[in-house]
Parts: sequence; C-alpha cells; structure tokens
Amino acid sequence: MGKEDKQFVKDITPQKEDFSRWYLDVIQKADLMDYAPVRGCIVFKPDGYELWEACQRELDRRFKETGHRNAYFPLFIPESFFQKEKEHVEGFNPELPWVTEAGGEKLEERLAVRPTSETVIGHMYARWIQSYRDLPLKINQWANVVRWEKRTLPFLRTSEFLWQEGHTAHATAEEAEAETKQMLDVYTEFVEEVLAIPVYRGQKTPSEKFAGAVHTYSIEAMMKDGKALQAGTSHYLGQNFAKGFDIQFLDKDNALKHVYTTSWGVSTRILGAIIMVHGDDRGLALPPLIAPTQVVVIPIGPKKARERVNVHAEELRKRLVGAGVRVTMDERDDVSPGWKFNEYEMRGVPVRLEIGPRDMDNGQVVLVRRDTGEKLFVPESELLERMSSLLDDIQQNMYAKAKQFRDDNEHVAHNMDDMIDIVREKRGFALAGWCGDDACEKAVKEQSGATSRNIPFGPPEKMDTCVACGKSAEHTVWFARAY
Repeated sequence: MGKEDKQFVKDITPQKEDFSRWYLDVIQKADLMDYAPVRGCIVFKPDGYELWEACQRELDRRFKETGHRNAYFPLFIPESFFQKEKEHVEGFNPELPWVTEAGGEKLEERLAVRPTSETVIGHMYARWIQSYRDLPLKINQWANVVRWEKRTLPFLRTSEFLWQEGHTAHATAEEAEAETKQMLDVYTEFVEEVLAIPVYRGQKTPSEKFAGAVHTYSIEAMMKDGKALQAGTSHYLGQNFAKGFDIQFLDKDNALKHVYTTSWGVSTRILGAIIMVHGDDRGLALPPLIAPTQVVVIPIGPKKARERVNVHAEELRKRLVGAGVRVTMDERDDVSPGWKFNEYEMRGVPVRLEIGPRDMDNGQVVLVRRDTGEKLFVPESELLERMSSLLDDIQQNMYAKAKQFRDDNEHVAHNMDDMIDIVREKRGFALAGWCGDDACEKAVKEQSGATSRNIPFGPPEKMDTCVACGKSAEHTVWFARAY
C-alpha cells in the first residue's frame, strides 16, 4: 500500500471516535451526495441515487404484487385542505412551507408545498369513489415531499426528501386494518431480506402516531451507535380523512357510507440506515441484493502485460454480466491497485475480483469479500457458480452480523434508574413496561432522553410494571434514543 493509499482511508473518522462525523465523512467520501445551496437540502449524486433506484425497484415490484398501482398527485396543496382534518394540520403546521405569490401576484389562497398527500388524495378519492364497486382503491406514488426541519442530517432528515406514499380506501374497517398490517409486512420483508437489516415490528404509542391516524405501525432498526431509526410506517386512518373529505360510497345495501383509509411510506432515510447498520471504518458495506455494483473487476500486473490482462478481464466481466451480476471494471492506469482496493472497499462493493498474469497462467481469479476481507482463489471454470453462492453468503452474513449486534445491545429496564443507565452509559434499545399514561412516557423522555419506538408484536419478554411510576404495565415497549 502506497502513501496515497493510506491517506485515502485516513479521511474517514473512526466510528468509535465520533459516529456522526464518521457518517458525514462516509457519505461524502463515497460520493453519495453533496450539499445544495438551500438549507437542509442535498443533491443525490449518481452513486446515491442508484442506491435509491435499487430500493424503488424492489419495493415497486412488491407493491404491484399486492394489487397497488402508481399515480402522481400535485406538489401544491390548498391551505383549506389542511383545515378538514384538525389533528393532521396541527401535526404538520410547524413544518409547512407556503407559497403566497406566483406570477408576480399574491395568491388568493396559500398553497402548501406537499409534506404528505393525505389531503389532496382524499379530495380526489371523494370524486373517484361512488360505489362499492370502486373499492378497494389502492394507489401508490413515488414523489418528493418538503418538511422544513430545524435540525437536518443528510438522508436521515432533510427539508426535501424522496419517498413513496401508498394510499388506499376500503369498504370496511377490517379490510383497511388488514391492508395496514400487510404493508408493514411488505416493508419488513424488504428491509430484512434485501437491506439485511433486522427490525422490530410494532404499534406506535398514541403520542408517537401519525397526525390524523387511528393507529400507526412501524419497523424500527438499530444503528451501530445504538440509536433507533424508524425505517417504515403504516397508518390505519379509520374514517378520519373520509369524513373530512366526504369520501362516501353506495354500499350493496343501498346505504351511503364513508370509506376507511390507510397510508404508508418509506423514504430515502433507509439509505442512511444501510450506511449506519453495515458501514465500518473503511466506509460503506452494501448488501449484494441492493448494491448497484455487486462486483468490481480490477486487472493487475506490470505495464508490459496490461493489454493481455485487460482483454481477459473484459471477458470475465462479460461472463458475469451474462449471468445477471451487476459488474464494473476499473482499467485506470493512473492510480495503483492498492488505491483501487481502498476505493471500492470504501464504496461498499460486495466483491472485488482481481486478475493478473499469474492468475491467468494458473486458470484462476482472486475474489475478496467486502464483509469479511476474506480472499478466495477460485478456478475460472467455477467462477459463475461460486459467485452466485458467494453473493448469497455475503447477504446472509451481513444480516446475521447486524442481528447479532442488535441482540447484543438489547437491554431490559425495570425502573427509571435502569432506563437512565442504559441510555446514558450503554447503547441500544431498552425494553420496559408502560402503564399507558402519557405522563409516564414523557417522563422517560425527559429523564433519560429516550423515546418510545413501538409496542412490539412479539416482545422477547413481557414487562409487568411501568418503568416510570411502578404501577401495573399495560404495554411492553421498546425505548431508545432516535434519529
């Protein structure tokens, strides 16, 4: 490794020294984004946007398999729409940016820049739904939204971000609740199986639910600094928006009824989750199923052998592409192989394939795993078969490592002293009892800094007493500091 190779890795702050600084170093060094001229906004560079595109492809396929279709709704929403669901407007009003003038004239009614689309979609559903034959109506949109955040962090919390939001309407409460939970299952499968991130599934407490929802369900992931990241939410809205926007249908019994609605979403904050769950002091580590580039081919050897090696490396690249592997090849001759090794490790490419004159003579290639650093010598005749199994093994190993880290950082808090000790001295999630009183939930936040993440569907153990007041616990809850 040359001098320039060592300097390449020095630019990343070690996680244990300063995790926040490490995160910012990695996303810039890996060329995922840049800061925009507007406060709190970022530019997605190709490497970052391709990661989002990969997430879109995986999710969009799942949405369509469950009967949803894509549409698009306006970015601007009339102010009067927000007055139709009181809890909703109160929840979003502090974050709303407003358009008050256009074309040199003051608008008669202010327009909000979309923070979420329940209101405008509710307005349109009222026009589209007339009969039980129009139900269920199951629509998703891929869009950008704006929430004027006071504190921002690239990918995790920005003034403008990208997401998908699903909105459905149903004839019965049972159908709508089933839809809400089905979409939580879709998110769980995607995050665990594709992103290799284990999650806790559960219901949000009333104080943490979506503004205007009856119930909110979430999946919560643990980052490497022990903090929680809400990776996806699904909301059962009951008839709150249906009544606010008069979304009615004529049922089979010839009675006019309000529909039951849901909404659910995942945003570009999952890119932050991928980075913070799998990354290390060498940079990104991307699970093969989501990595835009799964294998980088690096020809090595002296100048006199370069043309011969490059031609052979290109043949290997084509064979892998033909087998459905996402591959890139780096033939640059102005940087050393060591520099390239560091660069692609930092960019998180799951497998590095090295090929040189000696390897060609031996009929083999060298494969290096990003997740473990293990170096494998593989006969060329077995390359395609071994590559397929290797990518599968890396995917599974990354999930196993993330789950082991999560399991090692789960704690139980029997009282407030336990909670404070876990949050301030340790890292991770604390499982605790809660009596159901908002004041006790607030006390946990004020005294420890942790917020309720969700009431898990299947807690590892049931807590009998409230962590704050000591009375009988109505719920068992995960608490943690959160992004």
